[in-house]
Amino acid sequence: MNTYQTITQPSEALFKEKGSKFLALIYPVDSLDKVNEYLEECRQIHPKATHHCTAYKIGTQDAVERANDDGEPSGSAGKPILGQIHSFELTNILIIVVRYYGGTKLGVGGLQTAYKTAAKLAIENNTIETKNIPCYYTLRFPFDQQGKVEHQIKLSEGQLIEKQFTNTCQFKIQIPKAHSENFESKMNQEHTIEVTTEN
Repeated sequence: MNTYQTITQPSEALFKEKGSKFLALIYPVDSLDKVNEYLEECRQIHPKATHHCTAYKIGTQDAVERANDDGEPSGSAGKPILGQIHSFELTNILIIVVRYYGGTKLGVGGLQTAYKTAAKLAIENNTIETKNIPCYYTLRFPFDQQGKVEHQIKLSEGQLIEKQFTNTCQFKIQIPKAHSENFESKMNQEHTIEVTTEN
């Protein structure tokens, strides 16, 4: 797998069932800090909501994912929200479904359907984008190799993140995973270029 799918921007959708309102809010995220930031912001904007149920998935190869029912019956909220993230094959996404209780109990099955539907509608209101999985490297090499290195980065559709010049050159770069094997092979052919893979 060399690519992943994610959303491009926040979006929302409202689903109503027997007086209860289920407002699904979706955010692109790339860290747990962002998850916590958006969740806190949501709680401040909707302080009178009875539940703020969440699901998120972050990362590609070693993805981190969690679901939270926030007081709803176990498995009735977070799991169906996360199920929609899986169904659309998305990552780097947070979904919060805010519930305002309408006075009529829906039962576990009814809740599962409501949370699932709200999350699905909010995803459908967004734009899904396919992105390259990045690989990160630090390169150290003599000044006379700079042109060769920059040329290979360009051929590999890479991006230069940081440059440092001391007694040698040091580049921090990002290469699409699809080109990483060939890039590493080319770099390792030059014994004066030190290649370090970054996490």
